[in-house]
Amino acid sequence: MMSAYLDFIRIRFLMMLAYRVNYYSGIVIYAINIGAYYFLWQAIYGDQETLAGFTVAQMTTYIAVSWMARAFYFNNLDREIANEIRDGSVAIQIIRPYNYLLVKMMQGFGEGLFRLLLFMVPGLFIVCLVFPVKLPEEPFVWAIYLVMLFFSFLINSQINILTGLFAFFVENNEGMMRMKRVMVDLFSGVVVPIAFFPGWLSGIMEWLPFQAITYLPSSVFTGRTPLGDAANVLGLQVLWFALLLLPIWLTWRAARKRLFVQGG
Repeated sequence: MMSAYLDFIRIRFLMMLAYRVNYYSGIVIYAINIGAYYFLWQAIYGDQETLAGFTVAQMTTYIAVSWMARAFYFNNLDREIANEIRDGSVAIQIIRPYNYLLVKMMQGFGEGLFRLLLFMVPGLFIVCLVFPVKLPEEPFVWAIYLVMLFFSFLINSQINILTGLFAFFVENNEGMMRMKRVMVDLFSGVVVPIAFFPGWLSGIMEWLPFQAITYLPSSVFTGRTPLGDAANVLGLQVLWFALLLLPIWLTWRAARKRLFVQGG
């Protein structure tokens, strides 16, 4: 059975490969975003060497790595699930001899692998040529960051799956998906590092899973968070991954009891 799930990764990867030109243009768009934030933060720093614990070099690297990491963990699983609920195809998916939610996770991972190899890696290479990004030299930092990046994908995908499943209850969750996307980008630290949030808001963020998607892994990668604390960051990611399994299971269980379709 596991080989069947692995096939879903391969199939999604090949599907993304058919539309790879779209992602080549995405590299340019992400590079423009990184450039805009780079010059913005240059203006904010001015003559100051550090702000909120970030040096200018760390902030430049943080911006580049955070946006390119987003290219890997980003997916539209919420929209896929919502569309399948609305058109009724989810009914066919449920009766098939596999776990529907696990299939979605595998499909998202196949897309993530494509984005990692053909979007994130070449995009980061180009950005490093254009902007003064300082990548770590220690192989261990790269290794631990890749593990953290994998958990970033898992946590973000769990949030997407949970958002998509709400289509069972509200029928049209378009507004919820838009709100979720804004919240993830803002509260994960992609737009503004959480260290710049007001004290009361950064305290709230410690009780939410968003910082485990981008801010904490990128802080370790840039050296703002000491390497000795990397195990704590990874442990927090594992904890959030485990905690998010419960609401997903409860929502899925409740959704299956009230399944109805609008199409099909």
